[in-house]
Amino acid sequence: MARKTTNKPAHSTSQDSSFLCLQYIKRCGGSARLSSIHFSIGVIQTLINNNMVKINNTGAGIYVEVNDVV
Repeated sequence: MARKTTNKPAHSTSQDSSFLCLQYIKRCGGSARLSSIHFSIGVIQTLINNNMVKINNTGAGIYVEVNDVV
């Protein structure tokens, strides 16, 4: 029986999830409460490591914000 193979790289799922998470935060006005983001901590950590988002503790909650660094 022949095996079906795909040409997708193994890391594309992580990149896709990071892109979707970033788009979600942008749709929320550039800032979203951490507890409302339903992506894995690894996806959020990837965005932080790539300087795409930053964490802001406002005292009323922890927010993930799109980084304004160009």
